[in-house]
Amino acid sequence: MTLEINADASALGFDRPRLERIATHFDRYVADGRLTGWLATVAREGELAWVGRGGWRDRERGLAVSDDTVWRIYSMTKPITTVTAMTFYEEGVFDLTDEVSRWIPSLREPRVYVSGPASAPQTVPATEPVRVHHLLTHMSGLTYGFNYLHPVDAIYRDRGYDFGWPPEADLSRAVDDWAGTPLLFQPGARWNYSIATDVLGRLIEIWSGRPLDEVVRERVLDPLGMTDTDWHWPAEKGDRLAALYGAFQGTAVPLEDLGRYATHPPRLLSGGGGLVSTAGDYHRFASMLLRGGELDGVRILSDRTLELMTENHLPGDVDLTAIATDSFSETEFAGVGFGLGFSVVIDRRRLKGLATEGTFGWGGAASTVFWVDPAEGVTASFFTQLLPSGTYPLRREFQQLVYSSLVD
Repeated sequence: MTLEINADASALGFDRPRLERIATHFDRYVADGRLTGWLATVAREGELAWVGRGGWRDRERGLAVSDDTVWRIYSMTKPITTVTAMTFYEEGVFDLTDEVSRWIPSLREPRVYVSGPASAPQTVPATEPVRVHHLLTHMSGLTYGFNYLHPVDAIYRDRGYDFGWPPEADLSRAVDDWAGTPLLFQPGARWNYSIATDVLGRLIEIWSGRPLDEVVRERVLDPLGMTDTDWHWPAEKGDRLAALYGAFQGTAVPLEDLGRYATHPPRLLSGGGGLVSTAGDYHRFASMLLRGGELDGVRILSDRTLELMTENHLPGDVDLTAIATDSFSETEFAGVGFGLGFSVVIDRRRLKGLATEGTFGWGGAASTVFWVDPAEGVTASFFTQLLPSGTYPLRREFQQLVYSSLVD
């Protein structure tokens, strides 16, 4: 598959020479070894205006990045899972204010951490139940073991939930394990990046009576023609999966063992980070979001539902600096709010960036990112395979380069 450009960049309001600065910039990362390869797309009103690529999808084997390279998108899985969940909302299966314990009994009486070490945490009863909208906004009090910032993070790790999972755990067991762990805060009181979308994936299984992968494919992937997006990429599907790298002293080094996880069917279907995909597939997903939930005559969500999802749901309409814990995330905090499954730019002066207010999107742990700007009609995505995602300011740089190329 090739990423075909059928429109002139200037006709879409871009300055082509300025767009080429994106390639010049990220090729420097490849030249000095910080990245091994990259691919970027820039589109307006669903039409690709520019595609750039450089370096290798597998440096050690000398395999160049191609349009059909398959990337681990990690947390860029979350928007796909969230959209899937909201199709059930539109069918009246749940209300955003419903208590999650209605379907997951282990969350019926959550406890909230107040003090003490991971080995002997002091807790109090939650004064507010965990509701569905708390999962969608990361305000449930759940966390990630790999945050390494709080005693509750350590409890997750002690139970086998770090960047991976216990080998014997499926999604049902994992959710019960997390439910039996103290929350970081009272539900709705703070924002903390977490496994909440994985819990949402379990709700999708309960609502549908089917495995998460089947439901996501039926409701989102197949209708959008996202044929290269899946929960793993076996060798028999072709040698297209990019190698995974980690940052070490300014150089990208292979992470072969961790990278291998994407080549086998997972026991635990992670709605928060389990998918692999291509730039072409994710462009179709972003185009659907830009068009208010519809693409090529296929409607996934109503435009009103998507409008609700991409508004700021943080209490008092604050940005993340006012309410987020000091945790890892895939977005800036200043000038950025959070909707139902997406970060949302609410003040670009505080962000100190060029993105229009209302721009929404998300990123993944291997330094990938996408965003949708409804006001300008712009969608953009950037793919590489470098852990962790905060190593370099790739996302800010990419956004700066794209918007400074927009001249109409």
